[in-house]
Amino acid sequence: MAKGSKSIFFCQNCGHEEAKWLGQCPACGEWNSFVEEKIGTGISKGSTVSARTVRDAAPVSLSKVSASDDVRIETEIRELDRVLGGGIVPGSLVLVGGDPGIGKSTLLLQVCQRLAKMKKILYISGEESQTQIKLRANRMGEFAENLLLLCETNLGIIRAVIEKETPELVIIDSIQTMYSEEVTSAPGSVSQVRESTNVFMQLAKGLCIPIFIVGHVTKEGTVAGPRVLEHMVDTVLYFEGDRHASYRILRAVKNRFGSTNEIGVFEMRQEGLKEVENPSEYMLSGKPENASGSVVACSMEGTRPILIEIQALVCKSNFGMPRRTAAGCDYNRGNLLMAVLEKRIGLPLSNYDAYVNIAGGIRMNEPAIDLGIVMALVSSYKNRPIDEKVIVFGEVGLSGEVRAVNMPEQRVAEAKKLGFETCVLPCVSQKMVKGIKGIKIVGVTTISDAMDFI
Repeated sequence: MAKGSKSIFFCQNCGHEEAKWLGQCPACGEWNSFVEEKIGTGISKGSTVSARTVRDAAPVSLSKVSASDDVRIETEIRELDRVLGGGIVPGSLVLVGGDPGIGKSTLLLQVCQRLAKMKKILYISGEESQTQIKLRANRMGEFAENLLLLCETNLGIIRAVIEKETPELVIIDSIQTMYSEEVTSAPGSVSQVRESTNVFMQLAKGLCIPIFIVGHVTKEGTVAGPRVLEHMVDTVLYFEGDRHASYRILRAVKNRFGSTNEIGVFEMRQEGLKEVENPSEYMLSGKPENASGSVVACSMEGTRPILIEIQALVCKSNFGMPRRTAAGCDYNRGNLLMAVLEKRIGLPLSNYDAYVNIAGGIRMNEPAIDLGIVMALVSSYKNRPIDEKVIVFGEVGLSGEVRAVNMPEQRVAEAKKLGFETCVLPCVSQKMVKGIKGIKIVGVTTISDAMDFI
């Protein structure tokens, strides 16, 4: 009987298999996530393992395994090293995702430019020709001879080339273009992406070669393909930012070798991505003077404090249904804080349109910016500007209380460094920053106490 094929349905979120299509995945509970894949039926189920393979697979005591942080490979791009936890770990599999045109390929090509001076690097592209990569490289400057290019999508050929050349770093651009001849489905499907990632994981661990994988994202902002892809890799990095703005943020979503809260800030230029060493100064550039509805707040991203300008505009509504808009912060959070202001202070904001914006296009969701949003709204409502040398941070509760936030000393130190003279913060956090001199510390218990600065 000839070998045929049958259909199996995969969950794109968790990789769960079913013989028929289901509306809801029984494993992860996601709705409408099943996709059909054709697989061959001629797969033997009773395969045996050779005696040699069993003999080589000997367990090792944990005490005999040596590991140190000194083995990390520094890319000379400090922002990227910060996000990775200090550098590239040999044998790691790193997934880099982001919107089209955000700068994923540019960043990895810059990594190749820095490391090719002393290491052998293999850049594998399934989307661009060698000429296209060369044109982008010409804008960045000189490249060493150690950078090898391969334009190929066949997984078998790529594996053979990596095993033959034994490079010290491999770049895969992108995972959705790779295909295995053993899998009958089209490139980019659930089966192909999972099989390709599995092969690269075996190569990375077996040959102790760090491999960077570029992954396209869906309209929801997650990496296209099965969610199991993010579970298989060691590190998941997301490149964020507005395509129309020059800044870019590299954020670690998963990292087995470091913190997942760190971010790296870059600026897109003609010659490539440039590091932004002081994001606070960059975000506050162009701040208006003596303008109502503008206040500077401090947010923490990992261990790095970032000062941001929060803008608010409150005006009388011309319609029965007032408009509320939030750019850079959570829309529902803005509505909640406006309800707190109306209930606890008595501001009649239910008849007013309100617009909240974080300048620079950056997105912040930390609760510590609540007090900044509240003061910006009140400042715009009363049309009274807030002193430019005042910085605020604190979480606001439903009772109008100002609650404590983490790492207040780092926030105050950053504000002092940038020349701010007064810091408004929660009273419970005031005792933690008593050692910092040269800046006036004002503790507030409720939002009513903070209104004295408006």
